[in-house]
Amino acid sequence: MKSSKRRLQALAEGSEGLSNYLKMEDSETSIPPVFRSRLHELFSQIEKEFDLLYSENLNLQEKIDILSEKLERESCVGDKQNTDYIEFETSGKNSKVKISQNNPQKVKASHKLRVQTSKIVSSFKAPTYSCQLVREFTGHKDGIWDVSSARPGQALIGTAAADHTACVWSVEWGKCLLQYTGHSGSVNSIKFHPNRDLALTSSGDNTAHVWQAAVNWDLPRGQSSEEELEGGGEESLGDTDRPEVLRTPLSELMGHTGVVVAADWLTGGDHVITASWDRTANLYDVETGDCLQILTGHDHELTHASAHHSSRLVVTASRDTTFRLWDFREPIHSVSVFQGHTESVTSAVFTREDKVVSGSDDRSVKVWDVRNMRSALATIRSDSSVNRVSVSSGGLIAIPHDNRQVRLFDLQGQRLARLPRSSRQGHRRMVTSVAWAEDISSGINFFSCGFDRRILGWAIQPSKEN
Repeated sequence: MKSSKRRLQALAEGSEGLSNYLKMEDSETSIPPVFRSRLHELFSQIEKEFDLLYSENLNLQEKIDILSEKLERESCVGDKQNTDYIEFETSGKNSKVKISQNNPQKVKASHKLRVQTSKIVSSFKAPTYSCQLVREFTGHKDGIWDVSSARPGQALIGTAAADHTACVWSVEWGKCLLQYTGHSGSVNSIKFHPNRDLALTSSGDNTAHVWQAAVNWDLPRGQSSEEELEGGGEESLGDTDRPEVLRTPLSELMGHTGVVVAADWLTGGDHVITASWDRTANLYDVETGDCLQILTGHDHELTHASAHHSSRLVVTASRDTTFRLWDFREPIHSVSVFQGHTESVTSAVFTREDKVVSGSDDRSVKVWDVRNMRSALATIRSDSSVNRVSVSSGGLIAIPHDNRQVRLFDLQGQRLARLPRSSRQGHRRMVTSVAWAEDISSGINFFSCGFDRRILGWAIQPSKEN
């Protein structure tokens, strides 16, 4: 059990953490150094082979998905044209068309088909939103856990990655303007302050940091983001050509005994909520850095925390298959437990309409009314685990999946669109997080990130035929 937890901790701290874990394992074994070295070489080869097979599998899966959708569409059209066994109603009277006598199975299936016709037709309607890839942001050296957009009026996004860094990017230029290197572990989340130039990050080093996120807009525009972060082109570029590097936080929020997986600002920005693998969520005073409350009750590691945009409400999600609503509007806080998922709840976020949208490893997304936690208002089923969901101010739910898909739904559970997933436009590895942008001056209003180390900026607009 202890060894398993160390592996999880190593994964949360990125490649360096994995290396440290192997060194720690070496110190506890009696295997001679020569054999240990050979084992590491073999495992490295296995990893490379697996990576190659994984990429090939993703390409094959993409082809299968395209063919499956094509077959399903053709099947749907064929069913609609072959009307010799479908029942329908006209002018209030039941009418039956002639059914072929040599296929009795059609008689049995006709009623079920009639009931499901509307759903079938609906599922194959053209997307009601168009999704166009506009810009790609590259430069992180490891998988990216989170992406977040800045407040309206600032065309900036922030990213948190397993390479121990967080970055602030110009949406318009596609450039990294500021790189934060103050954490000693994987950076698991990032959120901008609602009205100040501050950022909040959580990390595998068991802390959350508040740091100054003011950027230098005078950096040259021509330099590519990848060269900036990886230090390319040193011979021809001066120090001013690369982004500013910040190493010291304004405040270090301590107190957790496990990985801090998420953190968010409460409305007003004076307090912060954090979620940790130590099964607790902490409420901090930003000015003093003091922990005001420790929220307990979850039975397993926490996976996410999110705050309401205008009320002192917080939701925390956990591997215990529940998420909890914490109400800090009164001096003594109250808590409500939402049950409805069968596996780990990976994220839970508020909508503008005082609803909560939760995503889970059980491959479902549910929409809840905060005033009624007994049953979900809508349930969205999918074919892959759900990561960190995001809801736009207009009520569009964006769902990132392990299988590289990103799907869009409304709050009633109606599918609206799916982002392109080709090797040229979509992600090549799992999509970990998505974010909507209120500022669309750059023509980009949606961002996705994943373990292919890329951030993609999209223009998502209602289709012209709607």
